Amino acid sequence: MVRTFSGGVQIDGRKAGTSKQPITEIPAPETLVVHLSQHTGAPARPVVKPGADVRIGSVVGEADGELSVPVHSPVSGKVRWIGEFLHPARGMSTAVAIDNDGEDRRIEAGEWKDLSDGSPDEIRNAIKACGVVGLGGAAFPTHAKLAPGDRKIDTFILNGVECEPYLTGDDRLMLEHPAEIVEGLRIMMRVVGARRGLVAVGEDKPLAAQRLEEKVRGEDALGVVRLEARYPQGSEKQLIKTVTGREVPRGGLPADVGCLVQNVGTSHAVREAVKYGRQLVSRVLTVGGGGVRGGGNLRVRIGTYFKHVVAELGGATEDCRRVLAGGPMTGTAQHTMEVPVVKCTIGVILLAAREVFEGERGPCIRCGRCVKGCPMRLMPNDLGRFVEKGMTGRAQGYGVLDCIECGVCAFVCPSKIPLVELMRRGKAWFCGPGGQPE
Repeated sequence: MVRTFSGGVQIDGRKAGTSKQPITEIPAPETLVVHLSQHTGAPARPVVKPGADVRIGSVVGEADGELSVPVHSPVSGKVRWIGEFLHPARGMSTAVAIDNDGEDRRIEAGEWKDLSDGSPDEIRNAIKACGVVGLGGAAFPTHAKLAPGDRKIDTFILNGVECEPYLTGDDRLMLEHPAEIVEGLRIMMRVVGARRGLVAVGEDKPLAAQRLEEKVRGEDALGVVRLEARYPQGSEKQLIKTVTGREVPRGGLPADVGCLVQNVGTSHAVREAVKYGRQLVSRVLTVGGGGVRGGGNLRVRIGTYFKHVVAELGGATEDCRRVLAGGPMTGTAQHTMEVPVVKCTIGVILLAAREVFEGERGPCIRCGRCVKGCPMRLMPNDLGRFVEKGMTGRAQGYGVLDCIECGVCAFVCPSKIPLVELMRRGKAWFCGPGGQPE
């Protein structure tokens, strides 16, 4: 039986152009710019200086506290400079530029001990040391998420829904590396003591679901759940509700209802870190949209410019109108392609003129489509009005902090009111520098 949730919207996935393209690793460019802020929490502290020799896996930024992870060099070569540089999601941010010598020399790993059967603390420490963060877009430090404290976790869910249009990187990862993903799931279940592990896959990915089902067959503790291809089915709270029937309380966390959720790409990265000590220095992302000559799924070194990634697939078309870091629903528009890939870059999407609305905003006609579509059961029309009028108390009372910024309200709005932008502005009233409510 295919499961679904309340609210959301059916969207043309536009995945056919890349879903059959296998993951291809592209060569690293001559120079990479590696940001020290690539995760939720405190940015890493630089520990190298210009002129320093680095190898693949060398630490260029050390973790600054528990909610932070180290950042590693994705190539071998020399540090060119350290300074402020454009970040695809956070404006200007401190980064380390590295000149690639093309030799791909790695740091000496020594005799790495496979920690798959290690203690929870050993596994978490290995995950942190390798810089693993959530690869579904949020980039929350994985070791911190695997430390729920006194809360008991009985169900661990891997998110393979990938409901955002154009994106197919997770689909290809499940098709090409199902055994590794399941092994990562077992490792994370061991850390938190979960009795049950489920992989949630959208019904538009039947072959991926089949491959995963083959890998968990005969294991009572593991299973695969097929979900309706409805947006935003992959959002954490909606996923938990659909898979388990449990509802995360307002202001609460998945651990409060005995669940933890990680992306399938994160599971693969955890396995690589725990078994082999491999640092997170590259990731799989999708390049697609009508504004690029060719689409595909690429494994890209962290710090590679968008323009280099796009050039590998033929470059942009003449009618390219917008470049997004991420998908069209939740991605961030870029004003240049001279911006580097970071750990949370799930895609580089180039939209052609026919795919972009460039008309004027109209007045709210009180049609209620945004209310019907909101998966969090909010009233975006009223919230948008409160934010524009500076009514902070009303906005808070109507639940602006519960908005997950999925973009459904703006997508269905016939007047094209920038409701997501207004929600973000409203949430900023109550959030501190780390993006968390004060």
